[in-house]
Amino acid sequence: MQRTALLTSLLTTLSSAFRSPPRQSPSSFAAARIGTTARFASSAATTATATTAMPVVDKPYGAWESPITSRAITAGSVRLGGVHFSPSDGGVYWLEGRPQEGGRNVLCRHAPDDADKSERNGVDVTPKDSNVRTRVHEYGGGAVAFGKVEGETYFSEFATQRLCKISGEPITPEGDRFRFADGVLSEDGSVVFCVREDHAKPDPKDVVNEVVSINVEDGSMEVLATGNDFYSHPRLSSDGERIAYVTWNHPNMPWDATELRVTSVDSTSNESDDHELAAGGDGDTSVMQPVWHPKTGDLYYISDKSGYYNIYRAGFEPPVLPMEYDFGGSAAGWALGQQGYTFLPDGRVAAQYTRDGNSVLLVADVSNKDSAAANVEEFGGEDGLPMMFGGIVPGAAGDLYFLGGSPSTPSSVYRWNLESKGQAVILACSSNLSFSEELISVPRQIEFPTTLGTAFGYYYAPKNGGYTCTADKAPPLLVKAHGGPTACTGTSFNAMIQYWTSRGFAVLDVDYGGSTGYGRDYRRRLRKSWGIVDIDDVCNGAKFLVEEGLADGERLCIDGGSAGGYTTLGALAFRDVFKAGTSLYGVADLTALAGDTHKFESRYLDGLVGAYPEEEKVYKKRSPIESVDTLNCPILLLQGAEDKVVPPNQAEMMHEALLKKGIPTCLKMYEGEQHGFRQAKNIEDALDSELAFYGKVFGIKDIPGAIELEVDNM
Repeated sequence: MQRTALLTSLLTTLSSAFRSPPRQSPSSFAAARIGTTARFASSAATTATATTAMPVVDKPYGAWESPITSRAITAGSVRLGGVHFSPSDGGVYWLEGRPQEGGRNVLCRHAPDDADKSERNGVDVTPKDSNVRTRVHEYGGGAVAFGKVEGETYFSEFATQRLCKISGEPITPEGDRFRFADGVLSEDGSVVFCVREDHAKPDPKDVVNEVVSINVEDGSMEVLATGNDFYSHPRLSSDGERIAYVTWNHPNMPWDATELRVTSVDSTSNESDDHELAAGGDGDTSVMQPVWHPKTGDLYYISDKSGYYNIYRAGFEPPVLPMEYDFGGSAAGWALGQQGYTFLPDGRVAAQYTRDGNSVLLVADVSNKDSAAANVEEFGGEDGLPMMFGGIVPGAAGDLYFLGGSPSTPSSVYRWNLESKGQAVILACSSNLSFSEELISVPRQIEFPTTLGTAFGYYYAPKNGGYTCTADKAPPLLVKAHGGPTACTGTSFNAMIQYWTSRGFAVLDVDYGGSTGYGRDYRRRLRKSWGIVDIDDVCNGAKFLVEEGLADGERLCIDGGSAGGYTTLGALAFRDVFKAGTSLYGVADLTALAGDTHKFESRYLDGLVGAYPEEEKVYKKRSPIESVDTLNCPILLLQGAEDKVVPPNQAEMMHEALLKKGIPTCLKMYEGEQHGFRQAKNIEDALDSELAFYGKVFGIKDIPGAIELEVDNM
């Protein structure tokens, strides 16, 4: 129930696609404290504009006027991802998700000298009507496969789910039976190796996932690995003779327990149990993101065996880079095609991790097969890198390409040279928004006491240079619960948060227990405890800020999408901390979700709650829909009508129950939307509806630009 992140919703991906939080040991904090971890980073896209001194207006929190409107956010923003460098043509490529075009995804190439370039200095590579997106696992990822020769590029077309040439010509069979993702090409470009999802029988329990090879000339397919429930990351060895892949079975998720298997491309058996087990397989270790070393031919991967996602070499037991930090990027495992480290042309490994709220680039020599990495170098902001970055791709002559950003810099495609260092150069920026520094609230990391020790979050104070508030001692607080729940938040520029802070709201973005980026023990806090630990943490974070005088205890509200929507509804149903909340495509009934969701997450709740139906009583006890009697505050429900992850009936059932009890509520069902909103008009309406909702609940009058919102029972 990732909030389509990683990977699919502008509501979250504007904050970046590489959101790794700082890793800190929960036991290392003697007391709660607030510390500054974020800072401004300059960029061509967000340089603060000079402003003429204007009188400061004294107005209630929540009623400040702001130029950061919902329309400004969607009109000037796209979603960036999938950075790639092509050695054949020296081109830099990326994916753009465009809200103003119905949320379709487009493959673009950096072309600053092209007469038809966009404002991001790119030109479209895929056909004008195409939508580059796969629905494997529903969350997709890995929708593009690049070859070694120019023009050898293939993508998944969303409308048909067929694999197509860059021209748009399909190479796979007609019909909607198959979906494809996470592909790599053979050296000669004649074969695509990828994950195939077979929906011949559409019931989730009957969907079949396999690793296949596809002949690009005639579309014929051969199954290379089968027999398990899930597959990801098929990766071809440098000599083209072997293929490595990650596989796992229900009820595990990829961050629980997986196996790394290896087979020859011409093996006589395609059964995974017959293939070499390279790592994992003990039922308690997560292995992900295999890569073959381009020079030595060794197989590398990340594993949480040490307690953190460290980088390993097959056949060498300790991590090659032993650290108490997670590699692999944020929310590893949710999307296909994720890769948190890479190899440079000279054979050195390049990887990213996050320390104290800042991304760190690590480069090391791994040429000695019998030892750990040597000559380890680290680079960060002082070397010209942005505050946060990830998805590193090596280019030519020491160039590295990646996505990056900061609290004041929208997600951007960067180039940085490892040899000359210097300031990283923005090639494409996800947003043309440019606001005064006086409008941007820079987050501070907070650590606060909670049930299982310490939890984490980022506090954004209200900020708008044109306004002050002397009538209220503290501002209203909006607590945000991220999706997943096995995911995380981060500190890169998030216009959706600045929308609130520039209007006089404080915001707390919580990394509750179970979040990624803090090591395995913290991530596993939610085992059998979803609906307990996460709710405790969002409530305790809010109460901590009230105690610190940073939030008004009578005006606490909470929102979240997907799994974060469940935490939101649970906090409202099972605790008496918040006065209002908004659930975006959130889970209201755990029993309904257990029996009505897609294959990838169909057994996710086994680990988060318990086996179903054996532990049905626990499911009912933790379902907000079953505790309407304890609800007594207004709730806004925002839902996509075509959501396959959290079906619309969840929001409809919750709305009906609230209506019967007489609780103020509003349900907005957005046609054409799935799990996460992609269309500009719906993104705008969702954000503005939430503001109008809290305005009604808290009695905030004269909110500039507020839309009309009809709330039932109010």
